Amino acid sequence: MNHVVVVGAGLAGVRSVEALRGRGFPGRITLVGEERHRPYDRPPLSKAVLLGKTDQSYVDVDLDALEVDFRPGVSAKGLREGVLETTEGEFTYDGLVIATGAEPIKLPGDGMQHVLRTIDDALTLRAVFVRGARVAIIGAGWIGAEVATAALRAGCHVTVIEAGSAPLAHAIGPEVGSRTAAFYEGIDLRLDTMVGSVDEGGVQLLDGSFVDADVVVTGIGVRPTVEWLAGSDIDLHNGVVTDEHLRTSLPGVLAVGDCAAWWSRRYRTRLRVEHWDTALSAPEIAAATLLGEEGVYDPVPYFWSEQFGHMVQYAGHHAGARMINRGGPDGKWSVCWLTDDDRLAAVLTVDRPRDLVQGRRIVEAGQRLDPSRLVDPDVPLRDCVV
Repeated sequence: MNHVVVVGAGLAGVRSVEALRGRGFPGRITLVGEERHRPYDRPPLSKAVLLGKTDQSYVDVDLDALEVDFRPGVSAKGLREGVLETTEGEFTYDGLVIATGAEPIKLPGDGMQHVLRTIDDALTLRAVFVRGARVAIIGAGWIGAEVATAALRAGCHVTVIEAGSAPLAHAIGPEVGSRTAAFYEGIDLRLDTMVGSVDEGGVQLLDGSFVDADVVVTGIGVRPTVEWLAGSDIDLHNGVVTDEHLRTSLPGVLAVGDCAAWWSRRYRTRLRVEHWDTALSAPEIAAATLLGEEGVYDPVPYFWSEQFGHMVQYAGHHAGARMINRGGPDGKWSVCWLTDDDRLAAVLTVDRPRDLVQGRRIVEAGQRLDPSRLVDPDVPLRDCVV
């Protein structure tokens, strides 16, 4: 193998380059990035950058030292075996890593709607979050909550419009999500509210009412950036389909990060996780697979969110598991999900980092817990193991 092309210059793409060099790959590496910025990290955009604590979140990497041919401002257009088609012509490859990430979903309407995905998005939002501005945020998910945190701190009048019955209902279920509604003090939180369109001057709701706003932010989720692969001989379903080694259906092509839908041996299902930890860890396995080693990608998914002064963390995959609360609705609390045989499937914590650390290890080990001890928040999770 003489030439590897990495498509996407976000964290997953950069880590793929580092992993290849770290495993001794001596050949050519080309890194293609759609944005003209040097590679940067995305989690700080909705946190430190939006809050004005920093103006950038560049990844600490020396591409010159890694002998990488970095092509910023170049978009992928198509893929066929051995050839990547881009806006700057064709690149032949022996191996290729798809790391094109995901892009925000927008709503109908002619009004201006902001999203938060790039450094330019974050800096633009920060500039319009001024004291007294009327800000409407569509979606009370992870991004919506973090954007609302920044807008409220800037002195804006904030309205959050959520189609579900609770914040985070889609991600963690309405029962757990409803416990975070108390975080929205000082915000006009509108639940079970459907948006018709984003129009000039605000948001048109399906019930006929109108929310006046100077700034509208749409945070209803993202879709994998795979349109450029339409017509390519590669399996697409909710992203780029891969096996547990991150191999796609096209020989010599792997996928990592937000756009990859990989097979999990642990959960016996296909997962696509749009969070930083996946972009950080998957490239190591992709590089190993590309170089002929037998690596298996089967993590316990993990992510975190800083919202309204709280640290919310989650590890695992709770689909089909039963929920057990640890602690009341006020203060610090956590929730665990158990399988039918009382193995810990997932844990969500609010300002309880010890539960997260211990819970993540228990999920990884596949250990069973005693439900009668688990309900007591004063009993450490590790002491609930049977």
